[in-house]
Order: sequence, then C-alpha cells, then structure tokens
Amino acid sequence: MAARGSRNSQRARTEAERARLHHARREWHAGQIARRGRDNVIAVIVGVLIVAGAVVSQVVHAQVTAPEPTPTPTPSVEPSDELPPSETPAPEPLPTDTPSE
Repeated sequence: MAARGSRNSQRARTEAERARLHHARREWHAGQIARRGRDNVIAVIVGVLIVAGAVVSQVVHAQVTAPEPTPTPTPSVEPSDELPPSETPAPEPLPTDTPSE
C-alpha cells in the first residue's frame, strides 16, 4: 500500500492548519477588543444622557412649580426682664402607715 503523501506534505498541512487557526483566533480576539471599546463608548454616552436628563428635569420642575409663599413677620411678645414672684404651694404631708409618736 502506498502512502498518500510524504511526511513533509503532512507536516506542511498540519502547519498550515495551525497557522489558519492562529489567524482566526487573533481576528476573533481583535474583534472582542473592538466590541468592548464600542460597548464602553456607548455606556458612557448613555450615562451622560441620563445625568443630563436628570439635571434638565430638575431645572424644569423648579421653574414650573409655584414658589413657596414668603413668610410675613408676626407680632410676638417680648419677654420682660423681671419675672413676677410665683407662689409655690407647700407640699402636703402624706398619710403614713406608721403611727406617729
């Protein structure tokens, strides 16, 4: 039985297959890096839009809502320097169970 090819041709096919797989892996990896970079750019843009929308909504809300009424001063009683003497009632003795002498 004759061999289909020599050892050199088999080795060449194996090396060509390895080179093809290596090239495919490098392209896939480069695509992954590009996708991650694109995803990061999209995430930053979306984040900036969300923050800008929140700021705009707060500004619009503050301009649309009616302002609180301004407080008006009310007359108040000023404390006097002298306090009138207050009479404190004397404490009443409490009945006890022990007989007094």
